[in-house]
Amino acid sequence: MKKYQKIGVLSFLVLTMAMGYGCETRKDTNKKVLLAQATPSTKTADKNTVKIALLLDTSNSMDGLINQAKSQLWDIVNEFTHARCGNETRPELQIAIYQYGNDNLSSREGYIQQVLNFSNDLDEISEKLFSLSTNGGEEFCGEVIQTSIKQLEWGKNPDNLKMIFIAGNEPFTQGKLNYKDAVTNAKEKDIVVNTIFCGNYEQGIRTKWKNGAVLTGGEYMAIDHNREVVHIKTPYDDIIIRLNSKLNKTYISYGSLGASKMEMQRTQDQNAMAMEETVAVKRAVSKSSRLYNNKKWDLVDAYADEEFELEKLPKNELPEHLQDKSKKEIEAYIKDKQAERENIQNEIAELNKKRELYISEKQDDKNNGELESAMLKAIKRQASVKNYTWE
Repeated sequence: MKKYQKIGVLSFLVLTMAMGYGCETRKDTNKKVLLAQATPSTKTADKNTVKIALLLDTSNSMDGLINQAKSQLWDIVNEFTHARCGNETRPELQIAIYQYGNDNLSSREGYIQQVLNFSNDLDEISEKLFSLSTNGGEEFCGEVIQTSIKQLEWGKNPDNLKMIFIAGNEPFTQGKLNYKDAVTNAKEKDIVVNTIFCGNYEQGIRTKWKNGAVLTGGEYMAIDHNREVVHIKTPYDDIIIRLNSKLNKTYISYGSLGASKMEMQRTQDQNAMAMEETVAVKRAVSKSSRLYNNKKWDLVDAYADEEFELEKLPKNELPEHLQDKSKKEIEAYIKDKQAERENIQNEIAELNKKRELYISEKQDDKNNGELESAMLKAIKRQASVKNYTWE
């Protein structure tokens, strides 16, 4: 099982799916902020929410897969920036990550570990993806599926889309828990299981990966996880990267999370750049989209939230240079940063349109990501059932 590849693949997969699924028709209800900090409500029953669990095999031999996942994550995010539920609302995204099949994990837990509970923090999802490491072990697909069903809060809203993506290359039948029991339990909770076999398509069928997906109405996919994707550099890349640096300066950290989250943002920018400059460009485009929201620690995003009340935020939770300012002065400062951010985001969006046109003129099948292509096809097919459309 190619170590890092598996991990990456699933993370991307989940992230992608989450952005595009789940159409719910109910309207949001106003909720009262109980904490001084602008912590988003944990109630999502009244929102269009997509919940995706990525189950990543972190045993040996999956380096190619994880590299595909890391480099294609932001492609998937950007594709689903344009997803709509019906004609109006846009879905929220929550992603969870599990790793399995790693000798460094507890044998008593079936070599399974929850890496990330459901989260809509794209920086956190990226961080967890880059933190994964691999080691040989036993891969129990049925057990990791069952564990994710039991441990995660999937909710009971029938309008939301709930999906599991599991990737690997060992027989789906390994382990004491029969995979059929696990996927049956998933189906009873309206959770769709999608499987990604890293290897030959027919071999995946013989080792029951396809059956694991079909039993819940999910998609079975087989990919060449060792395939290297060629990224096309464009004349607009350097400009977008420079704008990303300016974009970061529009964030106003606050509260106990502020400093650490600002550092995480910078670190994930560096991780993307370390992969390849083109990956950093794609991340910058994602950061200019609606899916990149940091209201838990950024005053600009928090101020735009109807639940946030600036006057309830203690002075010592503000950045030092704002602590002696009046509410009116603080609001003026936030609005200036908000306007600056919107201008930068709009500029990146316009440049990205030119960038995509440039790529489309030079792209062929060899440039398409193996994982990305498989995921997007599956996502759009399943999303159509929930009345999703793309602009």
